[in-house]
Amino acid sequence: MIGTARMKAKQIIKSTEQPSFVNVALKIILGMTAALLLTGCAWLDRVFMPGASEQNAANADVLYVRAVESPSNAWTFHVTVQHPDTGWEDYADGWDVLLPDGTVVKPDPTSPFTRLLLHPHEEEQPFTRSQSGIVIPPDVTTVRVRAHDLVAGFGGREVTVDLASASGDSYEVVRGS
Repeated sequence: MIGTARMKAKQIIKSTEQPSFVNVALKIILGMTAALLLTGCAWLDRVFMPGASEQNAANADVLYVRAVESPSNAWTFHVTVQHPDTGWEDYADGWDVLLPDGTVVKPDPTSPFTRLLLHPHEEEQPFTRSQSGIVIPPDVTTVRVRAHDLVAGFGGREVTVDLASASGDSYEVVRGS
């Protein structure tokens, strides 16, 4: 009797050591679950919630730029931005002036943007905010202006400004005297 019980116990131990279909399936499911948790289930959103990624796409758009050069060769940029602000959890939080090499021009080097926007504009769309003291090297003739969305970052409509031209598509330039 003891010998039979001992043999049965050895069979049970052996059966759990050998990979069975159930054990392998469990390991696969656990591995996939861990992968989903680590990646934020982004692919599940695309499969089960089509259009969700488009809703979260960067959508802070620059609509118009007015660049005014001062006699001291510094510039003031008046930038009109449109973004579907919903409150403090999602709003356009800044805009940048970029040189052709990608350098962001910031009057305040500690600021995250050329112009930091400190609050949502739910009831004021589109809105225009200005920033003075923007120094652009004299040999630079074009800049790009882009807006930033607190949730989705950069990626909305940008405006390229030709500083040697009085106006263009979505911009106006006033040269200093």
